[in-house]
Amino acid sequence: MNPVGQPLHQRPISKRLVFAGLIGLILFVMFQIVPSLTQEGYGNEQAISKSEARERAIRFAAEQLGYIPEPGDNWIVTYTSDSSFYGYMSRKSLLEDYSNRKLDRRYPYDTFHASLDSQEDKWANLAVDLNMYTGETAGFTRVPAGAGKQANVTEAVLTGKDESEEIVSDASLTPQEKERLAAPLLNKWGADPSRLERNFPSTGSYGLIYTDSSVKVGEAPLRYAFKFTAGEVSYFKPGFSPPEWHTDYVKSQVSSAGRFTLYGYGLPTFALGVLALIYSILRRKHTSFARGVFLSIAHFVIMMISTYNMLPETAGTGDMAARITNIVMFIIYTLYSLLMSALLYFSLVGGNGLWRKEEGLNPWPRAKEPGYGRYLMDSVYAGYIWAFVLLGVQTLMFIILQYTLHNWSTTDASQSPYNMRYAWLLPIVAWLAGLSEEAIYRLFGIRMLKKIVRSTLLASLITTLIWAFGHTLYPIYPISSRPIELTVIGLLFSYIFLRYGFIAVMFSHVVFDSVLMGITLIFMREPVNVIAGVVTIVIPLLVGYIVYLFNPPGKERGPQSPDPGPEPGPGPVPEHTI
Repeated sequence: MNPVGQPLHQRPISKRLVFAGLIGLILFVMFQIVPSLTQEGYGNEQAISKSEARERAIRFAAEQLGYIPEPGDNWIVTYTSDSSFYGYMSRKSLLEDYSNRKLDRRYPYDTFHASLDSQEDKWANLAVDLNMYTGETAGFTRVPAGAGKQANVTEAVLTGKDESEEIVSDASLTPQEKERLAAPLLNKWGADPSRLERNFPSTGSYGLIYTDSSVKVGEAPLRYAFKFTAGEVSYFKPGFSPPEWHTDYVKSQVSSAGRFTLYGYGLPTFALGVLALIYSILRRKHTSFARGVFLSIAHFVIMMISTYNMLPETAGTGDMAARITNIVMFIIYTLYSLLMSALLYFSLVGGNGLWRKEEGLNPWPRAKEPGYGRYLMDSVYAGYIWAFVLLGVQTLMFIILQYTLHNWSTTDASQSPYNMRYAWLLPIVAWLAGLSEEAIYRLFGIRMLKKIVRSTLLASLITTLIWAFGHTLYPIYPISSRPIELTVIGLLFSYIFLRYGFIAVMFSHVVFDSVLMGITLIFMREPVNVIAGVVTIVIPLLVGYIVYLFNPPGKERGPQSPDPGPEPGPGPVPEHTI
C-alpha cells in the first residue's frame, strides 16, 4: 500500500513471483485440467441441447405415457443430478469403475428432467428423465389430473426437491397387480423379473422395488423403483441408491455446515457490517461517502442479473402457485442483494477511512491521483500472477486434503450453469466475490479487527476464518476440508492486500474465480460457452486496460498534502476503475 499523499507506485513484480505464478499455473493444468480432459465416460461428451431433450421427452410421453400434445402445453427442461449416489461413488473412488462398465449410459446420475407445465389440469405430474449426453430415457413420472397433487416445477428447481417425492404409491393394488404393471417396463429395460428380488415396502412412498444384486456399485445394487397411481405405473426409475450410512453421514455434515455458516460466518459478517457503518461515520473526515457509490450500485446490478439468470424459466407459465413462487423468490433475492451491496458500500467507505486515519496509508487509490494509470495496470498484472499462484496453492491443498482427510465432493444441480437461463453469464459472479469479499474481509475487516486484537496477523486470520466458514455449505466433505483450504487461500489474499493494496487483491480474486468459472464453461463444449469461457479469463485485463486509457500519464492531479481530508466527489471516471 502507498503512504497517503505520495505519488502512487505499485510494488515491483519480482522474478520469483512470476516463477511461482508459472509453477502454480502448471500445477493447476496438470492436476485439475488434464485429468478432466483425459478421463473416459459420457460426462466428457457434449450434452444434448435442452430443445432436443424437450423433443425427445414429448415423443416418449406421446408414444409410451398416453400424452396427447396440445399447443398450450409447455415443457420445462432442467438439469438434475443424483448428488447422493454421485457423492457415494466419489467418496469410495468408484466413478472410474462406473464409467468403465458403461453403467453411466444406462443408469445416469446426471439427467435432463423434462416436465410438463400445462395450462390445463390434464396432468397432476408428467415428466421424463433423459440421459443428458445420449438423450436416452432414464425414467418417468406420470400422474393424471385428480389423482395427485400438482408438482410445483419452480419450487423443485430452486430447492432441489424431487417432484416425485409427494407421489405416494396406491396401496390398494395387490402385489400380483403391481408385478403385472411393472413387467413390460422391466422387459423394455432388458431386465428379467424372474431373476430379480422383489420388495413391497410397507413404509415409504414406493410401491415396488426390484433389486438386481448381480450388478453392484460398491455396496449399492441396481434397483428398479416403481410407484402406482390409478391402476398405472406413475413413477419408474432404474438406478442405484447409496447405503443408508452414507446418506445419514451427509445429512449430519449438512446440518453441521448450516451451524458453521450461521455462527461462524453469518453473525460475524453482520457484526462487521454494523461496525463498517459506525466507522464510516467516525472516520468521515478521512474518507468520503461519495466513494464506493458506483461500485455498490454496480454490485447490486450484477447481483440482480445473476439472480434473474438463476431463476428457472417458469415465469408467465403454469399455474398461479408457480408465478407466486417466482415473485416471492425474486423479492427475497432483491432484499438480500440490497443488504450485501449496502455492506459493500460501508466497508469501502469505512475501510478507506480506517487505513488513512490509523495507518496513514492509502489502500484504495482513486482516479487522477499521481501515477494512478500505471499503478492500476501494475495491480492488474500482479492480480493475474497471484491468481496463478493461488490456483497452484489450491491444487496442492486438494492433493494434501485428499490424502489426509480423504475429502470428496458431489454435484449441486441448484448451482449448475445448466440450470441458468444463460450459462455464459456465470462468470459475472466472479466480480461479485472479488468486490464484496475483499472489501468486507480485507479492506475493512483486517484494520477493524486489528483495533481489537492489536495484531495484523491475528486480525487477518480471524477475518479469513469468517470468510472461510461462509463456504461450508458447498458439497465438499468432510465439511472441515473447505475451511482448511480457504484459510490458506484467504491468508494469501490478506498478504496480497497488505502488500499490494485493494485493487490488486480484488483483481487477483476476480481472476482466480474467472479462471475456474471460465474452465467450467469451456468444459460444457458448446461453442458459445467455450468462447465465453475464454473471454471470461481475459476480461479483467481488458477492464484494467480500458480504465488505463482514461487515466494515462499526464492526466493526473498534482501532489497532495499528507492529509488530504475528505475526498471530492466522483469525477468523470471515478469508481469505474475498481
